[in-house]
Amino acid sequence: MPFGLTRSEGVATLGRMVRSLLPPPADDPLDDDGEALPEPSPPGSAEPDLATLPIAGLSQRKVATMLGALVAVWIVILFARQVGDASAASARAEAMIADNAVRKAQVAALDRELARIQQPRFVLLQARAHGLGGHNEVAFTLDPDAPPLPADAPGSDAVRVGAPAPVNPLDRWLTLLFGSGG
Repeated sequence: MPFGLTRSEGVATLGRMVRSLLPPPADDPLDDDGEALPEPSPPGSAEPDLATLPIAGLSQRKVATMLGALVAVWIVILFARQVGDASAASARAEAMIADNAVRKAQVAALDRELARIQQPRFVLLQARAHGLGGHNEVAFTLDPDAPPLPADAPGSDAVRVGAPAPVNPLDRWLTLLFGSGG
């Protein structure tokens, strides 16, 4: 016999298999597991017979329904992730478009600046700043060891161009008494 069974074990197993496939006889008092069925209760008894109640369990239809629902939920979750990824990608694309617009404005500003600094007027102005003026201009600079200018020197921040010079109080009295000298 195959599978390491003796001849008698094989015949007994085969017999059980055949009996499980055949429907039980109508007068057989055994249930599907081979156990004796309980005696039916008399019709007038107060307690219901538990053997006559259906067994609570999962039928193939319920299992298939639950499996179908589980697959449907899984598919919905996958599509939700795909929609989330697509919306994130569109948000990144919009951010890139805005960034490109900023970069385009920066490039335009740099182009305008390049056009401005290539003009001859700007080149001459910068040349004068470095002491490279025209042929009839005399360039001069202050000696680096020169002493600093006083605070009230002409052209300094302390004295504005065209502003009246500060007058001491004695000069004011003399102007009031004798009038202006000029």
